[in-house]
Amino acid sequence: MDDERAEYLVGQYADLLLRIGLTWLGDLDDAKDICQTVLIKLLEDPRTFPDRGQERAWVIRLAVNACKNWRKSAWFRRRAPLEEGLHLAVETPEPGGLLEQVMALPPPYRQAIFLRYYEGYEVREIAALLGRSPPLVSTHLKRGKEKLRQMLGGTDDERGI
Repeated sequence: MDDERAEYLVGQYADLLLRIGLTWLGDLDDAKDICQTVLIKLLEDPRTFPDRGQERAWVIRLAVNACKNWRKSAWFRRRAPLEEGLHLAVETPEPGGLLEQVMALPPPYRQAIFLRYYEGYEVREIAALLGRSPPLVSTHLKRGKEKLRQMLGGTDDERGI
């Protein structure tokens, strides 16, 4: 990539891109991400325009489209500001309790059981989250429950597992 072109693009469009991102997304950090994304696209595309007005219109269109894509993303829709989570209490396992026993399981079993029974995910969803096949997740759940049963000294019916 040409350093002169990069300097030109940053000097010419960085403020515009930040303002567009801030207007569309309402967050300076997200606006900076949009600015960076659009500038990289501009650097990778060797397109030239007959005049600056057309180039500026194209840059604005890229920025608006990037903002729309950002707002449509699952990550954007599901996130919350850090301040909103400050009031939430973190569940600490009580000594000898079920959660403490779950946390003592080997990682594959612990992850599968925690996501299934504490977070409420289905087997297919857990498989996608962990990058494993659904049958493997089912096996981890079954073996993890067996280990828990042994650790707790009871049957599934007695423990509600």
